[in-house]
Amino acid sequence: MSEELKKLLEQVHEGITIFDFDGEPIPCIIMEEKKYDEILSRVAGKPLSINTDLNILQDGLGHVFVEIALTFSQGGIEEKILVNANKDIIFFQSLAKTSMLALSSPKSSYGKDNVFMIQLPKPEKAEDALEIIEQGIKQSENK
Repeated sequence: MSEELKKLLEQVHEGITIFDFDGEPIPCIIMEEKKYDEILSRVAGKPLSINTDLNILQDGLGHVFVEIALTFSQGGIEEKILVNANKDIIFFQSLAKTSMLALSSPKSSYGKDNVFMIQLPKPEKAEDALEIIEQGIKQSENK
């Protein structure tokens, strides 16, 4: 295993899940309680847009990671979350299907309370990203 791959694996965010919301699988990033509360306190009650970028990192050997960059229009908030797409491909399949992303804390009941929902402004970005991710993962199957 290369040093770069080890470094990426160490940076992967572990709080990645999916929850059912009205019959749809919604991808969800679980954040530390303190960080989640800080985000909510900075943006609560304000008109808000959130730029969501999916930066795909791959090594050509089938290892695919996605850095999800969230830039909030209010509160000076920028979050970067690294996801191991090989392990959490269903997260990106759900993102492409629903164009929704949820942020939550460990104490929340996913899909029920204290969940911050983000509607992706450009759904095609998630669909394009999924296609690149799936192609990258297939490279390991062809080796």
